[in-house]
Amino acid sequence: MPIIAKGSIGKFEPCPAGVQQAVACDVVDLGIMDGPYGEKWKVDIRWQTADQMSDGKPYLVNKRYTLSLNEKATLRHDLEAWRGRAFTEAEIEGFDLEKLIGVNCLLNVVHKAGSKGGTFANVVSIMPLAKNMKPIAVDADYVRVCKRVTTPEAEQSRDVAPIEDEIPF
Repeated sequence: MPIIAKGSIGKFEPCPAGVQQAVACDVVDLGIMDGPYGEKWKVDIRWQTADQMSDGKPYLVNKRYTLSLNEKATLRHDLEAWRGRAFTEAEIEGFDLEKLIGVNCLLNVVHKAGSKGGTFANVVSIMPLAKNMKPIAVDADYVRVCKRVTTPEAEQSRDVAPIEDEIPF
């Protein structure tokens, strides 16, 4: 099964800017990544919003974090804002991010122009739901990244190395 690379992905529909009701649908372990301050363990927290795209699916937004609950860490600040309370000393020793899946919040989404064009929806703050807001559920069609499987045909095509003469660069 071929894997075709193209010049553009197509029309991406960013989440509308402003306050969005959302539910955490995934926590993705990205592993150790190199960045401006050296190598750091990174995770993505992904949310589905109550608003829907033109195809009827919920918008999906995410925010990337360094996996740290240090007092200066963005992850800690956002989680404390989302929970509406500070972490206890016991929680700081180890907080399971998987507990976030299915938890509702309000996200403040801001649009930013990409360096190569396009508009991106960035989560700039997180708040708990207001007391009288009805929670939303994760869309039943969403498959968590850790549970996605590739087809045997796709796996097989990755195992075949190109003949050296066929490499065009």
